Amino acid sequence: MKRRSFIKTAAIGSTAAFVLPGKMMGRSSNNDHKIPLGGPVFAEYQSPEEWIGYLQQVGYGAAYCPVGTNSSKEEINAYEKAAREAGIIISEVGAWSNPISPNEKERNDAINKCIRSLQLADKIGARCCVNISGSRNKDNWAGPHKDNLTDETFDLVVETTRKIIDAVKPTRTYFALEAMPWAFPYSPDSYLRLVKAMNRERFAVHLDPMNMITSPKIYFNNGVLIKESFKKLGKWIKSCHAKDIILEEDTYTPHLTEVRAGKGQMNYKVFLRELSKLKDVPLMMEHLDTAEEYSMAAEYIRQVARENGVAISGG
Repeated sequence: MKRRSFIKTAAIGSTAAFVLPGKMMGRSSNNDHKIPLGGPVFAEYQSPEEWIGYLQQVGYGAAYCPVGTNSSKEEINAYEKAAREAGIIISEVGAWSNPISPNEKERNDAINKCIRSLQLADKIGARCCVNISGSRNKDNWAGPHKDNLTDETFDLVVETTRKIIDAVKPTRTYFALEAMPWAFPYSPDSYLRLVKAMNRERFAVHLDPMNMITSPKIYFNNGVLIKESFKKLGKWIKSCHAKDIILEEDTYTPHLTEVRAGKGQMNYKVFLRELSKLKDVPLMMEHLDTAEEYSMAAEYIRQVARENGVAISGG
């Protein structure tokens, strides 16, 4: 079967007592863990061997899930085995959808997609299945809405996410929600609140610090945000996204724009140092259009890592 990974992701994923998830991947006292760097595959592949060959060619130590939710058990097992033998970490299965949509059909379809995606992540041994929490915006699945940050929506996010986790009962992976500027979670504290309210051992954190840069103050001090994120959420982090951001200077209202890693003000020195304290947590590049752009982003990340004594696995 001929496959080609996505080029650009769709995203910008009870008991009475509180259960602390993520103990099996806690913070290390050492700073010498290699960071598995990865990104999309810009090549057609018909076998696990061809897929691994491309990853090794570009020097990736991590990869997005190479198969879909309709793949056979044999195919899933073959790709998992190939990744394990090559030392490649399968970082995440994306479940990009709106499970809290005000449209009932869209909401139900999204929940089912999340369940199938979490099942796949568990079967293939991905670090996590990731989505955003969703939006009450009926026209834009990931857009802002006046009700997104209400207590009622927070409760809906918790209820919906629990439903997804409980339907699958994963044993090898985790379900995670990526932060968004206008949806839960939108900051380290709101993410911590969500983890505690979720009360599910298989709920985890997918860290994308760029998505939490929502003001000029945070923008110019994003190293502080990154340190805070790892301090408060580190033991739950299963995967990270690598992007960058600039504050436009030709407008008199704040306009923050996503750019390729190395072209903005994201403090990668702090980001990589903090991430290296965690073992086997992938750093996945996203939202670029060409293999050349990914190559430039990867080289920038590797350069910052070298300058700060941080090791990147895969090349």
